[in-house]
Amino acid sequence: MSIPNFLYKKNRILLKELTKTDFKLRYQGSALGYLWALLRPLMMFGILYLVFSVLLRFGSDIPHYPVYLLTGTTLWSFFTECTSQGIQAVVQRGDLLRKISFPKYIVVVSSTLTAVINLLINLVVVVVFALINGVMPSLGWLMVVPLILEFYCLALGIAFLLGSINVKYRDIASIWEVLIQALFYAVPIIYPITMVASSSTLAAKVILLNPIAQVIQDVRYFLITDQAVTTWSFLNNPLIKGIPILVVVVILILGSLYFRRKSKFFAEEV
Repeated sequence: MSIPNFLYKKNRILLKELTKTDFKLRYQGSALGYLWALLRPLMMFGILYLVFSVLLRFGSDIPHYPVYLLTGTTLWSFFTECTSQGIQAVVQRGDLLRKISFPKYIVVVSSTLTAVINLLINLVVVVVFALINGVMPSLGWLMVVPLILEFYCLALGIAFLLGSINVKYRDIASIWEVLIQALFYAVPIIYPITMVASSSTLAAKVILLNPIAQVIQDVRYFLITDQAVTTWSFLNNPLIKGIPILVVVVILILGSLYFRRKSKFFAEEV
């Protein structure tokens, strides 16, 4: 076996073991254990559905609104978990980084893959709810795969960038928690984008240029209803339609490059 193949196999095994360890530790000591992977987004969905659908009557014009809302909260939970865990990954694995020499990106990827596992579990629940709610399966469901990949690349890029900064400035993780709360209301998770468009078309266009909103609306379109407003259906300029994907690519590249440049100092700073 050549040295590159040996190192590749070693890194792959390390990534697998760290991912398994992260997933187990996430729910260690809790009474419900792995069930929290399902219960957390479902509880969030239940509260939002009660307040905004039952009491405030949001989404009455959207087919299958309960599944529409569940899809949004599931994807949002994934993004929140993926970025938050990824930002903290290097600091939390400080002891390991000081003892063993290996590519530092593995600790970030392993922590974010735990969020991916939770997302896959929750998407099974979403599909079951969709079928119960009368959503008909279609080939369009296959488009969810590249959209999830795009969403993961965005979260991973943010984790690389902010995680690198968080090694030296530990306030970054706390600041991100505040920003993520504000960002929750800046994307159409609870409210339909048509509500914004009725007041300001420009505001609706700006929201849909956010890659988070773009992915969530696209998943809703392909998985639930073709009445979901998407970036590519709402915007006319084909160049502008590509902005969300361009943002994802730029964030992933910048985050990766910055992480690579700073990773050589992680063992000294954590």
